[in-house]
Amino acid sequence: MDVVVKGRHIEVSPDLRQYAEEKIRKLSRYLNLPKAEVELSVERNPRISANQTAEVTIHTRGPVIRGKESTVDMHASIDLVAEKLEKQIKRYKGKAYNNHNNKAHGLSPEALSMPSEPELEEESEPSIVKTKQFAVKPMTPEEATMQMELLGHDFFVFTNSETEEINVVYRRGDDNYGLIEPTAG
Repeated sequence: MDVVVKGRHIEVSPDLRQYAEEKIRKLSRYLNLPKAEVELSVERNPRISANQTAEVTIHTRGPVIRGKESTVDMHASIDLVAEKLEKQIKRYKGKAYNNHNNKAHGLSPEALSMPSEPELEEESEPSIVKTKQFAVKPMTPEEATMQMELLGHDFFVFTNSETEEINVVYRRGDDNYGLIEPTAG
């Protein structure tokens, strides 16, 4: 597995780089993982006690698996994110092999997540503060649901391989899923 470790607001020491690489490489025993990106960052705000963050993005042939954890110690953050990713990989592997409709090769490797924390502005009209672009690959609604679950989001935008239309799957309050399909209007 190719592991790239980079730092933001932190100089990544060789020992810390080696520790992160070893922890993430251990995940390849569950699944063939070709590439992983590890970003270690330190938040400079003194009000944030859990200011050391480890964020990992694993690119597979199927979905993108992502995890992020913050603590007061970088080694602890790396340990926690590795545990989180291990659970996600096991869940993905179980779903991919247990449900014959969800084949791992049909999922989108370019799917990117939406921002996890909204940016807030004080006493102003709501406005678009961030724009993301990502490739929308054809997949079935079931595959899109699996991708949404693996990313840990409440919705997922995809191209429906059956209708060739842009669709959205979302998590409903009753623990089921919804599908939004466009119509000419």
